[in-house]
Order: sequence, then C-alpha cells, then structure tokens
Amino acid sequence: MTESRRILKLGLPKGSLEKATLDLLARAGYDVQVSDRSYSPRTDDPEMEVVMFRAQEMSRYVEDGVLDAGLTGKDWIAENGSDVQVVQDLVYAKARLVPVRWVLAVPEESRVRTPEDLDGGLVATELVKVTERYFAARGVRVKVEFSWGATEVKARLLDAIVDVTETGSSLRANRLRVVDTVMVSNTQFIANHAAWADPWKRARIENLVMLLQGAINAKEMVGLKMNVPKDAWEAQVRGILPAERSPTISPLAETGWLAVEVILPAARERELVPQLKRAGATGIIVYPLNKVIH
Repeated sequence: MTESRRILKLGLPKGSLEKATLDLLARAGYDVQVSDRSYSPRTDDPEMEVVMFRAQEMSRYVEDGVLDAGLTGKDWIAENGSDVQVVQDLVYAKARLVPVRWVLAVPEESRVRTPEDLDGGLVATELVKVTERYFAARGVRVKVEFSWGATEVKARLLDAIVDVTETGSSLRANRLRVVDTVMVSNTQFIANHAAWADPWKRARIENLVMLLQGAINAKEMVGLKMNVPKDAWEAQVRGILPAERSPTISPLAETGWLAVEVILPAARERELVPQLKRAGATGIIVYPLNKVIH
C-alpha cells in the first residue's frame, strides 16, 4: 500500500453520544453520513474509515487493533480495563458541554444515607466492575447486578442503583435521591498503542483531535463585530468588554471611528449587546463560530 493510500480506522460511538459526536465532527470540518442500516458511515475524507460501535465496547476494539482510534467514555475504558493511549479529554455530552456523573441513588423514601448503609444489599448498574471497585474500596459488601437498561425503575425493587446522569432530570422524575458520586466521566479520544507509534497515523490523530477540541471551544462562544466612535471606545465601550478577551481594533475610513471585533462567551451576548449599543456602538453583528484553536 502506498503512503497516499493509508487509512486511519476511526470508531464513533453509536447511541446516546451519536448525534453530539456527528455534530462535533461537522463543526470540525468532517462530513460523516450515517445510514440507519449500516455501521460503516461514509466520510468525505478518503484517508479515514469510520465504523460505529457502542461506547461500551469501543475501548476493547481500539486495544485489540480492530480500530486505530475512537471516541468513548472514560467510564467504559475503566469498566473494560482497556490498555489504550488517551490522546485527549473532549468534554461534551448528549445535552451539554459538561462531564457526566455515575451516581449511587436510592428512592427518596429510603433510609440509606451513606454507601455503608448498603452493606449486604443488592445494587443494579450497567457499570458493574467500576461499581464493585467503588464498594470494595470502602469495605462495603454488596452484590452488584448488571442492568440491561431502565435502571431507575429498579431502584424500588432492589436496594440501590448506580446510574449515569447529565442533568439529573431523570432521577428527579423517578423520585430518586443521590447518595454519592461513584465516578465522573467525559468523552475521551483514544488510540491503539501501535497506531500512536506510527508517525503517519499519529499525525492524522493529532490533527483530528486539534480540530475537535477547537469545535468544542467554539460551541459556547460567539464572535462580535461593531463600529465604535473613538471617544466612546475609550470612555465606555472598552470597559464593557470582557477584560480577558483582547479585541481586534482597526480604523475605519471615516475619521474618528473604529471597527472592533472580539470573541466572547455566548452566555454574555444578551447582557453585553444592549450595553454596547447604549455606549455608542453601531452596526453590531453577532455570529456563531465553528472552531476556536488556542
């Protein structure tokens, strides 16, 4: 095989993280087309082959060399005990750019207040090995049963559950109370050790990770452009903009005016734009960002 025909085999998570991952790849500049009937999506990169696997099994296929690299949860790498190269933490989840938590939960009416109160009890979870290690480290004897899903429903049939939560809404809906956090997890980009040692594959992996991280950085940022009178810039506008963001400033053809451009957190846009307008800024344009590379 010639150097130009080399292929990077990449695994993407199928299931709850699928949509968020495909959106992230699109923002990073990769067009991945997924068919409901195929586990091998099409991509616009001729040097990349994409395969969809459940996040739960991804790290095993990367470790065994079936895949060169993949995206999966830190939780499933720990559960499988996989020996892989962790290239980058990519903090994004199904709904928000935050880590997820695996929590020990019981019904609101339960007398259980601490993990030790479950000694001799029965716990259901999909994250069996991690949960067993959690209780063993505390010297608490419990039986951990594998749960095939709908774990919240089982909380009132058993003594407790260990389930994953991002917002806590499902736990509240099922009237469950969190006793403790078993593990905090986020998506990780992992690689097979042999692939990581290959200069061509490592370069492709590093390039991809850089663009993915840039897309995550941009997710909660916006760009802002405006025209500002010079006297208003010094008197008011400069003090309104976030101090940690250095704006780009250019003189306009019209004497006494500046063109100002800055990147800022999207959450602050609604607060700042009215202030900037009152301070004398005009022609204010707010636009989304695809990537921010630090």
